[in-house]
Order: sequence, then structure tokens, then C-alpha cells
Amino acid sequence: MVEPTPKPCILLSHEMLMPLQAMLESTYEVVRLWDHPDTLSFLSGPGLQVQAIVHAGEMPLPTDLLAEMPRLGLIACVSAGYDGVPMAWCRAHGIAVTHSTGVNAEDVADVAVGLLIGAWRGIVEGDRRVRDGRWGPGDRMHSRRSLRGRKAGIIGLGHIGDATARRLEAFGMTVSWWGPNPKESRWPRADSLMALARDSDVLVVACRATPENKGLVSAAVIEALGPQGCLVNVARGSVIDEDAMITALKDGKLGMAALDVFETEPTPPARWEGVPNTVLSPHLAGATVDAIPQMVGLTVENLRAFFHGEPLPSPVQD
Repeated sequence: MVEPTPKPCILLSHEMLMPLQAMLESTYEVVRLWDHPDTLSFLSGPGLQVQAIVHAGEMPLPTDLLAEMPRLGLIACVSAGYDGVPMAWCRAHGIAVTHSTGVNAEDVADVAVGLLIGAWRGIVEGDRRVRDGRWGPGDRMHSRRSLRGRKAGIIGLGHIGDATARRLEAFGMTVSWWGPNPKESRWPRADSLMALARDSDVLVVACRATPENKGLVSAAVIEALGPQGCLVNVARGSVIDEDAMITALKDGKLGMAALDVFETEPTPPARWEGVPNTVLSPHLAGATVDAIPQMVGLTVENLRAFFHGEPLPSPVQD
């Protein structure tokens, strides 16, 4: 029999969370999932004592793993996203889920706009030309379109979508949005995603990823955005049909793409070889020295509240 630990036992689900260990160990018995490659051995040993999981929200948590941890009561996502958590299963089994909602929305919106400008105005390509010695006398005459007066469509008007819309409006862009659920907003909601894409020069993906919206930005939506359009993604890679997007970029049916998230992360560099008009960044939008301590602090407070039987500060409202 495994003896109960003197401190509450929590599980770190992924190696990226290792920096939290030292801070948590003063209060909790910390178990690291990656130290236990033998799942059966883990579940018959430390897994029996795990009461809460500290999780990187986009990483999949299999239900067959969760089901074998009899004391589990909380999954505390450090991130705002929780798309790796089987929410329906957790609800059915009385397991609470928390996340760091809204904490890094302004930072993610900054990157969304930065990616857009980098692609739309050719700044990243210009940097490459200068460094490669390809700056020619006629380059300045290869002008690009201004953002002012263009139409921006936002998919998902949550914290990130709202912050992005405010920024794009400040650039003199006309903003509209679409999401499956109507809400009060200063910007008009399109009748459909397809209508939003057809009427936009720039389409920003800022919605939450769910099993239902996998591949939401389909080949048809991408074609509606068109050969002059720019697709920006700061949500999750799963929301876009990545194969269709790459094909459209190569065939000239999509003007450009600016991406911080990918279908597989890290994305294989060979996948982007020869794909034109792209600006790519390694899922860094929400990671700032300002936001990360707040996200960690909120996670720690969710843990404290759970173990003291208090209301959770930021439960998932799904």
C-alpha cells in the first residue's frame, strides 16, 4: 500500500512547468509526470496520491490517465487555454478545472498586431534582404498597401479578440468579428465566418480551441479571404486547416500568413520550406516577464483555494 504523503500531492504534467517546482515544494509534494515513463507503475504508485494537476493547457490529458487517479479533484491550467483538458469528462467526474483567463490577453494582442505588420508591410522579408545583401535600387518602389482603411475580421471576441480589435481600430482599420454566440460589442458581428472572411483584408484567429472547431478556418474560408488577404493566428494551430493554408499560399490563393501557433509544436522547419509570404514565431505571444508571474500566481491561488475548500478564483466557465 502507498502511504499518504504528509503534504497535498500535486502533479506537474509537462517539462515546461519545471520552473514552478521549487516554489511549489514548500507547500506540496510535487510529482513530475515525465519522471514516470511507465504509466502503469506511476498509476499504481505516486498516481494514487495525486490530488491536483498543474497543467500546460494545450497539452492533451488522456482520460484513461485521469481515471486512475482516485484522489484527483483539480486540474489547474497555468495557461488561459485548456484545450488539452477533457472538459466533458471532468464535469462528469466532479473534477474542477481552472485557468489563467485574460491575464496575458494584451500581450497576445500585441504579437497579433506585430505579426500582421511584419507580414503586411514586408518588414521580416525586408530584414532578410538587407542581411543577405539583396537590397536593390528598386526595392523602395515595390510598394505595399497601407493598413489604414482596410477591413479586419476577428474570429472570437474574447479577451484576446477584443484587445486585438482595439489595436487594429487604432491603425485606422474597420473591425468586425464572428463567433458562434452573439454578444454585446462596439463592433458588428458578421452573419457567418464565411461572410467575415469574404469581407476582410485581414483575418485574425483569436478564438478558443475546442474539438468542435478543429479546422474551422477551412480551405473554403481561406479562399474567401483571398489572394490579397492576410491570415493571422494567435489562438491554436488546430483551428486552421494547416495543409489547406500552405497549399493556398503556394498557389497564390492566400496572400500571406502570420502565425504564432501551429498544428504540431515545434513545427517541423521542412514543412515551411518554399512556403511564400509567411511570418512565423514559436508560440511566444503570451509569454512575457509581466504576464507569466501573474499566470503562475493565479494558478497557485487556485491550488490554495482548492485545498482550503474555498471558491476557486478562476474556474473554467464552459
